[in-house]
Amino acid sequence: MNRYHAWRAARAKPATGFVSQPEPKSIGSFARGRQLIAGNFLFAGYLVEAPAAAIWDLSAPAPGFVEEIHGFAWLDDLAAVGDVNARKRAQAWIAAWIDRYSGGKGPGWTPDLTGRRLIRWINHALMFLNGQDAAMCAAFYKTLAQQTIFLSRRWETASPGLPRFEALTGLIYAGLSLVGMEDRVDPAVRALSRECESHVDAEGGIATRNPEELLEVFTLLTWAAGALSEAGRVGDEVILAAIDRIAPTLRALRHSDGGLARFHGGGRGVEGRLDLALAASGNKVPPGQELHMGFLRLSAGRTSVIVDAAPPPRLESSYNAHASTLAFEVTSGRRPLVVNCGAGGSFGPEWRRAGRATPSHSTLGIEGYSSSRLGSKRVVGGHLRELLVDVPTEVRLELRRSEDGGGFVAGHDGYVPTHGLTHIRQIELSRDGRGIAGEDTLATITAENEAQFDRMMDRRRLMGIPFQVRFHLHPDVDAELDMGGAAVSMALKSGEIWVFRHDGIASLSLERSVYLEKGRLKPRGSKQVVLSAAAMDYATRVRWTLAKAQETPTTLRDLEMDDET
Repeated sequence: MNRYHAWRAARAKPATGFVSQPEPKSIGSFARGRQLIAGNFLFAGYLVEAPAAAIWDLSAPAPGFVEEIHGFAWLDDLAAVGDVNARKRAQAWIAAWIDRYSGGKGPGWTPDLTGRRLIRWINHALMFLNGQDAAMCAAFYKTLAQQTIFLSRRWETASPGLPRFEALTGLIYAGLSLVGMEDRVDPAVRALSRECESHVDAEGGIATRNPEELLEVFTLLTWAAGALSEAGRVGDEVILAAIDRIAPTLRALRHSDGGLARFHGGGRGVEGRLDLALAASGNKVPPGQELHMGFLRLSAGRTSVIVDAAPPPRLESSYNAHASTLAFEVTSGRRPLVVNCGAGGSFGPEWRRAGRATPSHSTLGIEGYSSSRLGSKRVVGGHLRELLVDVPTEVRLELRRSEDGGGFVAGHDGYVPTHGLTHIRQIELSRDGRGIAGEDTLATITAENEAQFDRMMDRRRLMGIPFQVRFHLHPDVDAELDMGGAAVSMALKSGEIWVFRHDGIASLSLERSVYLEKGRLKPRGSKQVVLSAAAMDYATRVRWTLAKAQETPTTLRDLEMDDET
């Protein structure tokens, strides 16, 4: 049906030009742009080296690779380079797409990809049109009109959430920019307003609880609002209200280094996108002390701590969700310290499943079990996805404030059905940000919990329930065992030294880990601190601290440059 409607749209009256000169809103990566010019095509975690080939002649190794090239987000990267070679490739590859795929042919005719593609084509139209003859300009405008008409007929078939936001923003963008497409704007604005009411909750969150996806939605809404404002239209109140709700939430999900917390399939976010979107929104409201999209942020001095303090996404919204309940991340200044492994989807299905499991997060996990389990598979967005089942049904949180700092006590029941045990985590951040004190407890709460624990102990012949508390470290952290194996010393590139200690109840080890990062060919090697113990009774506690070494100054100039990705 998508291809049929695309074919029909190709027979409609084309646009004849732009209402006004479009200005680029999206930003790209200079390094990725240079890679494209050199013929190194890195999409969806796969690298295809073909210096002499056009982008449409590549043998795509995976469906995600095809989707990314047809979405044209890579135009941002070529525009970031902005030289003659970049322009020539952009012109040649857009012209080839028009020749091969306009009229509904090829795999790029889905509403979300079409919306993404329209935004980039309009953003970078001047780069494409520079030096083109009349015939090519006419073909360009005709194809833009075709895609706009297609979107006006098919946006409702996009999956709710980010795909539908992409489709509608692209439709608004095109309707405001192209001559003869103005009548598509008002229906699209009303539809986008309904999506904001349905899919952006009162706290400025979305159902997937993916921080990076929330940033993408926020960016699209600011683009739509900005385009309406530039066209002299009064902004839709519902869309503007959604922007105002999301902005403080994104600030709460942002570490002290400017990157987003990596939870539920999200990464740190495209460099500079959050700053640009927040500036475009005009919203300067700081985050409150409460939960934001189910996450709690603690900050003091140069240190930020972000904790997943709510149940995971449910049902269809859990297709990218992780078993990360009560996991946390720590950043000191510009340097991530404690992290989660991240989303492994770009490295294949096995890495995707591994990244979603509890052991890939900085939290407590019972050996052989995750706090949520992967279960049924459903088609979401055209892909067969595993959803989370047996998720924690109750996550309780109590905030604690004192003159010495702030923190929380939280617990979840993800292990109650299997072991009768509730995981209780307590973390306190000192007032100056130099120290974090934590306690992880596995405990039975009711008589029924005790009976289930006893059954599990009998199955294990009274050998105890083994568990681990994991602290995954960023690859740039140089960690080694210290004090005869009783502590771990961690050196950051900034020169800061952090020391991890524990109360001796568990066994301490420093083991290998991985850091799963989008845009790389393979996972990066890293390390993790692991506290291993066994629950022998109805309550087992493990206490630990993570603090700056005494010789580390409270403030310092961090001049070390980051590695190129």
